[in-house]
Amino acid sequence: MAKVVSEDIGAYYHHYPRLATIVTAQSKGRSNAMAVAWHTSISFSPPLYGIALSPKRFTYKLIVESKEFGVNFLPFDKAELVAAVGGSSGGEVDKFRQFNIAQDKSVKTQVPILKAAYAAYECKVVDDRLYGDHRLVVGEIVAVHSLREAFSPEETLDLAKVSPTLYLGNERYVTASSEGIKYLDRKVYGKG
Repeated sequence: MAKVVSEDIGAYYHHYPRLATIVTAQSKGRSNAMAVAWHTSISFSPPLYGIALSPKRFTYKLIVESKEFGVNFLPFDKAELVAAVGGSSGGEVDKFRQFNIAQDKSVKTQVPILKAAYAAYECKVVDDRLYGDHRLVVGEIVAVHSLREAFSPEETLDLAKVSPTLYLGNERYVTASSEGIKYLDRKVYGKG
């Protein structure tokens, strides 16, 4: 197959699939949840995590007011919830009530933590910068919620027990399979 080279970026789905998350925030008695595929770890020490959000989003307003946010990782059997949360506006509807979203108690912040999440981070904002049409909001992880049985002893997700929700772009979701895992040790394959 020949590659096509173009200066037209197109739909910009080339970097997918990405792990779909639900970012949560709470301020002044209002809570919201939004689907976010643009997110990344940034640092181990201190533990920093970044999310990219449009400044037009209701969730971004709540994060600016409260200076904190949650990142919730959901299994594929909750992909419909991710899509529902992503397809509605928190400024118009109470998503927690509308979609009957159960919560666990946060411990270091006031952010909603989703009971359905196999892992979640509570984050306190340490930076917020504009890049193009999105804001990169960086938070220090101050608490981690995780289902211990969902992870291996090495703390990697056990795909035999949990299938993560992956976003392909263009409103398509998929999951990973444990049969597709291949462990390649850098110490072995990295030698040149």
